[in-house]
Amino acid sequence: MEEYRRIADRVEAAVRDGRLGPGDRLPPQRVFARRHRIANSTAIRVYGELARRGLVVGEVGRGTFVRAAPPLPGSALAEATGAAPVDLQLNYPVAEGQSELMARALAALARPDVLAEAVSGPAAATGTPHAREAAVSVLARPGWAPDPENVLFAGNSRQAIAAALSALVPPGGRLGVEALTYPLVKAVAERLGIRLVPLALDEDGIRPEALAAVHRATPLAALYVQPTLHNPLSTTMGATRRAELAELLRLLDLTAVEDTTWAFLVPDGIADGIAGGIAGASAPPPLAAFAPDRVLLVDSLSKRLAPGLTVGYLAVPGRLRAAVAEALRSGAWTAGGLALAAATRWAADGTVAEAVAAKRADTEARHALVRRHLGGHAVRTSPHAYYCWWELPAPWRAETFAAAAAERAGVAVTPGSAFAVGPGTAPDAIRVGLASPPRAVLDAALARLAALAAEAP
Repeated sequence: MEEYRRIADRVEAAVRDGRLGPGDRLPPQRVFARRHRIANSTAIRVYGELARRGLVVGEVGRGTFVRAAPPLPGSALAEATGAAPVDLQLNYPVAEGQSELMARALAALARPDVLAEAVSGPAAATGTPHAREAAVSVLARPGWAPDPENVLFAGNSRQAIAAALSALVPPGGRLGVEALTYPLVKAVAERLGIRLVPLALDEDGIRPEALAAVHRATPLAALYVQPTLHNPLSTTMGATRRAELAELLRLLDLTAVEDTTWAFLVPDGIADGIAGGIAGASAPPPLAAFAPDRVLLVDSLSKRLAPGLTVGYLAVPGRLRAAVAEALRSGAWTAGGLALAAATRWAADGTVAEAVAAKRADTEARHALVRRHLGGHAVRTSPHAYYCWWELPAPWRAETFAAAAAERAGVAVTPGSAFAVGPGTAPDAIRVGLASPPRAVLDAALARLAALAAEAP
């Protein structure tokens, strides 16, 4: 066994038996190296291994701390819940009357002849002409609509992202991502052997000069970005920044994967400069509208409708259609026949549009609760988002607060380390999911979190 792993094992044993407690700070790496009579490079590897095992978290400008609670199993991939009874980690919105809406299409699918065709086998990555036209009706925004011939289907948005990255980035390749990004992308990249490269952000999203500098230093294979309702920050990139980014993609010969999973919550329309999400503002067209030959857009019905019966969409540049379709097939990421048949009917009969309208109204009601309980805190969000980013008051640290929230307030939240890319970048912030619990439960949970923030760690 390599030396750094043996030392990491000893530190892990100290954590497990209580000699190192939750929130304890490890010494700076140079000090750790001197104490253990190892090279500084070995100490760096020890700290990296401890972080990989989920035992410690690095915080910018503060050091490395023992996690206040063990990492939640599968949280990076599935955003799984913790043990707390109120789960503000999972974020699957359910609109009132949604099941009744969805049942209309499912009733039609129950006919033996229709059902036999739907369950006869997995759907092709390209679906059917009718399915592609229905997908266009879901994905289209003012100022942009995908070419139906370039629409592909996955089982869900996670599989769509995995297929896109697999097609664009070879094992060992570098993928540029926002410095705070969707945890699933971190997990998918690790499984595919892709190296994530964090890119600096401002209030309008990725800074073009940061992308250019990183790529010119060591080329990236692709870029992953969430321009509308960024998860977890809730920011929306304005049209001017999108145009700048599109031009840079052409200049650098880069392809971007644009994740629009949450974008349906922003009202349709064309507007510029809505960084941070302004009430009543509407999003510009997707980045794919500004650089159709350079952007692969992914989306799904998981948030619009329900995760249990959903499909993922990929609107791809024509030059990438064959490669992404092959990635979907080889990864077994294509949509199921029944799910695609149901999704096609839901798009065509107005079910998707009705559910979207209901969820847009629901976000407004839930943000009234956020303002009531967290209005005096440093909370970054958009009135259209189903989550908010809470920069915690001192002396709270994110890991400590998340553990205390579960143990003392009975509420599960996600610490900022789940979204941070790279060691030593975890902010003292948490993401609070607003979508899953009933509003009355959310109301009480936010009140308990606000009370906890006023207490001592």
